Amino acid sequence: MIAEVEPFHAIAVSRLSYEMEAAGRDVIHMEFGQPSTGAPAKAIAVAHQVLDAEAMGYWESVPLKARIAQSYADNCGVSVDAEQVILTCGASPAFVMALSCLFAPGARVALARPGYVAYRNTLKAMYLQPVEMECGPDERFQVTAAALDALDPVPDGLIVASPANPTGTIIEPAELAAIAEVCRRKGIRVVSDEIYHGLSYGARAASMLEHLPQAVIVNSFSKYFSMAGWRLGWLVVPPDLIGAARARMGNLFLTPPVLAQKAGLVAFECRDELEGHVQTYARNRAILLEALPKMGLGHIAPPDGAFYIYADASEFTDDSLAFCEQLLRDTGVCTAPGVDFDPVNGHRFIRFSFAVSTPLVEEAVRRITPWFAARRA
Repeated sequence: MIAEVEPFHAIAVSRLSYEMEAAGRDVIHMEFGQPSTGAPAKAIAVAHQVLDAEAMGYWESVPLKARIAQSYADNCGVSVDAEQVILTCGASPAFVMALSCLFAPGARVALARPGYVAYRNTLKAMYLQPVEMECGPDERFQVTAAALDALDPVPDGLIVASPANPTGTIIEPAELAAIAEVCRRKGIRVVSDEIYHGLSYGARAASMLEHLPQAVIVNSFSKYFSMAGWRLGWLVVPPDLIGAARARMGNLFLTPPVLAQKAGLVAFECRDELEGHVQTYARNRAILLEALPKMGLGHIAPPDGAFYIYADASEFTDDSLAFCEQLLRDTGVCTAPGVDFDPVNGHRFIRFSFAVSTPLVEEAVRRITPWFAARRA
């Protein structure tokens, strides 16, 4: 039997936006979680040098693996050996590899709902069973240790994301430690998606490695490092999974792009520029948190990190896909339908990505304010 994988509806909305642009319309893209900024300037300069001087080929950067390992000591106070770092072609292949290393077909893997659409669909594509845990405002849209402990039967695995997509919520360290303890006690293997680490607007997001060394960590250069198009990510695996992860990377994906690896190493030394992006996101977040409630979108998940606003639009719609398409056609502002992230309750939610420039956020607010006002009237 071929696995049935549901569509990623935001891609269809985005396709419509590019058709509109081709017809001459001006569109503000707030549908995807991709920074509008490019890679750091020094990383781009190194990439130009590499293009001029090297033929490139299949290659894995030992210095980059060591630098990533060092970042866990610097940022989290945990020791990671460079050999535990597996370089990947972005976070999506890293996620596939993590699931493949940990679970056999038929395994049950718990995850929060709402959550990133590809978690659920990748599990299905790999013949794994998603066990979705409904997480609402009372849980800050996140998995809790109590809810996980109450699952019967006990799941084989757990996916956690902090900060999360689509909500931006961060699991507080004490709760993350409690989740880790439940997993340790019950033998639940953990995949922790930490792709938004570095993007927080208060306390930093803790790594699951601080509480559970056996966890498998997914991360990439796409978000904080502003290098989505470079397709470079990594896994951190426990020592007993190094061989399995390397075998899967070599057979399924070979190596990440050499150019991206060279640039990625330099990107680690561009903190001032990258922290400037975070300051921009913080301004954008503040603008939307002030403007959206005035439009009738007052029930918002607390965006502690990442660059998303997940807003309850039930005053206006119970069909978030059609709603986002109409909003786009009428205003030129492209957003993501909540149904991608929550097939049960997401019909009344929409997600805004504020990873664009501040002037574009301000222009988006100017465009959509009268549109929402007309619908409230």
